[in-house]
Amino acid sequence: MISRYEQIQALLIAKTGSDAKACQAKLEKMQISPFFFMRGSADLFYQDIAAGLLQIPESLYQLPATFIMGDCHLSNFGFFSEEGSHGDHIIFAPNDFDDACHGPAIWDICRFLVSIELAAADCLDISKRMKIMSCFLSCYRKTCQHILDKKIDYYQVVTDFKKVKRLHKRYLKACRRAAFGEDFLIKSSLAKAVDLQRFPLSFKNIDGRFQRLAKEEYHALEHTFAPYVNDTILDIVQRLDAGTGSLNMLRYYLLVGPNGQINQQQLHLNHIVEIKQQRVAAPINSFPALSPINRLNPAHLTVLSQRYMQRNPDLILNDAIWQKQHWLIRSRHHARVSIDPTDVITNDKALKYYVKQCAISLALAHARGDRRSNAFEQAVCDTMSKKLSSDLINSVREYCRQLVSDHRLLSEQSACY
Repeated sequence: MISRYEQIQALLIAKTGSDAKACQAKLEKMQISPFFFMRGSADLFYQDIAAGLLQIPESLYQLPATFIMGDCHLSNFGFFSEEGSHGDHIIFAPNDFDDACHGPAIWDICRFLVSIELAAADCLDISKRMKIMSCFLSCYRKTCQHILDKKIDYYQVVTDFKKVKRLHKRYLKACRRAAFGEDFLIKSSLAKAVDLQRFPLSFKNIDGRFQRLAKEEYHALEHTFAPYVNDTILDIVQRLDAGTGSLNMLRYYLLVGPNGQINQQQLHLNHIVEIKQQRVAAPINSFPALSPINRLNPAHLTVLSQRYMQRNPDLILNDAIWQKQHWLIRSRHHARVSIDPTDVITNDKALKYYVKQCAISLALAHARGDRRSNAFEQAVCDTMSKKLSSDLINSVREYCRQLVSDHRLLSEQSACY
């Protein structure tokens, strides 16, 4: 039997390999708080479910399997444009599918409840946290009931945040960054990465963020991925130090757009396509026989999951094999804006409203896993009683004590070196 610290250490090594810099970066983020520890340890979450440290009521496993986020928490929802960088309609929805797979929806639900408890622990008392968790479960169930009653359908999305000013501001920020928005030329993903004042367009030289490629590697990437994009590849760089969970996974940015001189009014025709190495989704490491669908290669599984869970997924979304590795191909949304939990956790009214929108969008994403029937929604409504919801919240709160202890252990052990 290995110790808990050795288990956590093995997780860090598995995620960062022999890259000492990546390991240190991940370690520093996980030490910030128990919430950040949870964010950086999705694999540990599923190891703990397999080991019985998180006790989930057995009846909740009777819900039909569907496509799940895999790493569902407060920070993995946000505003972005549908259809990747090809659309201008801003919605609120799950925005991270790197650990997505086919499995029990209750895992997403539990992980989100854990994130509420840990993120709000220092700001809200126990009774308020439990009420907000209960509100999340109630709203999730109610959304499923609305689908059954045909009050909404699978094409419903969340867009309205007018009731909470601080959240509505984030929505408006995303709208301004979309193509033709007033901040598109200065704040969009394209504007932050590309010098839009110089032609021909190319990526900016940003130390620590972008790295220029040798001619041979550039041409190999261009030749391999040109068939997957909808226009000319104008420039390619390697993206450095991106993402907490994928620090040692290679990724490249392709600048894609019209070949030739364009004017300022045509800049929206350019966009960034990300090429990213994909690792096995966190749930599959602990539950390899979960579903035959999960035998798909990691990149293709991410593509399939996102296509099912989103209403109008990225038009560029695809996967490829290059250099004997599986690569995910996706757009960089012009207008992606995330929600920092610190924007809402200090105010129980704002947090409650935000959690409701997350519950609605998550229930819709899960329900889209099978659009042929309402079996999933019916099972949720039949199963998720108030008593069962209360039992689940108590189990989650008990498990959170383990994560608080883990965070303290990691911080203490790391301080010894």
